[in-house]
Amino acid sequence: MESSEIYDESRLVALETKLSYLEDFLNQLQAVTVAHSEQLALLQKENRLIAQKLRDLSDTLEGDIPDRKPPHY
Repeated sequence: MESSEIYDESRLVALETKLSYLEDFLNQLQAVTVAHSEQLALLQKENRLIAQKLRDLSDTLEGDIPDRKPPHY
């Protein structure tokens, strides 16, 4: 084997190693992204439920407020 062939082979091994690490990183990143997407969807659903409960509570309490001027008038 010539020295240039050894050099080319070592460069190829280095590139394959980097590619392997990048593939692993990409898989980890994808897993985190999926988990965040699921958590975001859950939080959005909870937010909608809380907003609806707040509207319902506001509508319920609105009838209990007397129709009079505030004390500072």
